[in-house]
Amino acid sequence: MSLEKLNTVLAAGYENFPKGRFISLVVLRTTHSETIFRTEGSGEPMSSEFVQAGLTDETIIPRLVMTKRKQIAPERRYGREFLRSHNLLYTKTVKDQGEVVCSLNTNKPCEMCIDCFLYGFAAGGGGAQKSRIWTEDAFSVLPANDILGTRTINAIYENGTMRLKREEDTKASQSLIPDGEYIKPGVHFLDVVTLKDVTADELRYIVGNILFTSRYGAVSSRVGRMENQILGVFGSITELPSSLELVQATYDALGEPLEHPLNINRVITATKQVITNWQNRRGVSVQLSDEELANLITDVETHWSEAERDTFLKRLSQSYEPFRQIQPEKNKGKGKGKNKNTQVEVEN
Repeated sequence: MSLEKLNTVLAAGYENFPKGRFISLVVLRTTHSETIFRTEGSGEPMSSEFVQAGLTDETIIPRLVMTKRKQIAPERRYGREFLRSHNLLYTKTVKDQGEVVCSLNTNKPCEMCIDCFLYGFAAGGGGAQKSRIWTEDAFSVLPANDILGTRTINAIYENGTMRLKREEDTKASQSLIPDGEYIKPGVHFLDVVTLKDVTADELRYIVGNILFTSRYGAVSSRVGRMENQILGVFGSITELPSSLELVQATYDALGEPLEHPLNINRVITATKQVITNWQNRRGVSVQLSDEELANLITDVETHWSEAERDTFLKRLSQSYEPFRQIQPEKNKGKGKGKNKNTQVEVEN
């Protein structure tokens, strides 16, 4: 079994109370097309923060930010596609609506599916489940001004030109879509994802969501193609260094020159050089070797394969059966005791 080395930090089964078992994934995310990460609407600048360039290089630079929700939301939706196709999303009785299938951003979590048990929910009158996938902002390796581009797009009519009628030929061309920023292809983000008290099958489910999700950010049906690679897996009794510390240490290890496009093999080598030293950090008990990591990924791909996926997902879903409780709908009272069904988790 490829997960044997992680047995000391894997839970034998789902438990309601935490027991201090951490598994951390070091993830390299690389854009393979133009990509847009912003927190506001169209036309807003890309999400960025001014931070120190490295741990030893004290220069202050702007770095692009892939916020935690921009990571989790697409990965969560990817997993839910297969829960839906294998009939593993549960229903919830809602007043005046009857049985409603579990759905994100509708204030109607079923509280019983794999997604709810792993990624969490909060619903008034129905309890809560804290997410066991801990994320933080991922930062670009290079400064923002080196990896951003702008483009103006022509507004073409259905006749294939920028003029609607022939008699308008003497007039100026019709409107252009204003300049908009985008992240260039070949940009690298580094990230640390922490899993808390997960089982072997839960680990397979989460890693599969990360490896197989391929679209992120705004306008993901047109742009936002991204590849995720797991460069390291650690077991510990505490969290690893933050994503910011990781990208700063990698920046130092890369040395000069640093310019876009940055060779991905160079980034991988520098990152692995940094995380090799994490084996000796306080609280770390397990680090998978390159061969063990490759075996883990092969194991995940096997369980997610067409031949094994149904058995795998149903086995994982069945593991929560002792903890599933159907919550009867409560009548809304008056005054301060009034219950409101509210889901806190918001997905972009």
